[in-house]
Amino acid sequence: MTQEIPNPQLKLAFDFVQQTNTNLFLTGKAGTGKTTFLRNLKLISPKRMIVLAPTGVAAINAGGVTIHSFFQMHFGPHIPGHSQQFDQKSGKDQQKIFDRSQRFSKEKINIIKSLDLLVIDEISMVRADLLDSIDEVLRRFRDRSKPFGGVQLLMIGDLQQLAPVAKDEEWD
Repeated sequence: MTQEIPNPQLKLAFDFVQQTNTNLFLTGKAGTGKTTFLRNLKLISPKRMIVLAPTGVAAINAGGVTIHSFFQMHFGPHIPGHSQQFDQKSGKDQQKIFDRSQRFSKEKINIIKSLDLLVIDEISMVRADLLDSIDEVLRRFRDRSKPFGGVQLLMIGDLQQLAPVAKDEEWD
């Protein structure tokens, strides 16, 4: 299916995504066509992609799933090389060395290995530590030597909108 993208800037972004493997940050104010661009990209692009967002509402609007559900991550802060487990004795989350036994289904691993493009919508709401964790998982199942395992990353959002949600003690 071929559709024309009327906006010249969005056409340029579309061509850039299609013809390169370079990461891209697409930004613009509300109403500039970012969501329409994403919908058209999903319809037209031959690249194998997954669309993620930081919240359920954003994921539904983008036609994707949440970052946490796709990558099976907890909601607390992420420290590279560590995972967090709930300690029933103390009633608190405890950091522990990354557990290699955290298993993804074979289907999920195949999806990760076959990805060409990872789209993250509402990127302004994604904390840096969460991006580090995404990078860690992708490197684990793909190319360890490349950022995000060599998957092309398309980040869409407006940095003038919502900031990441974090508790006061998590900002440290």
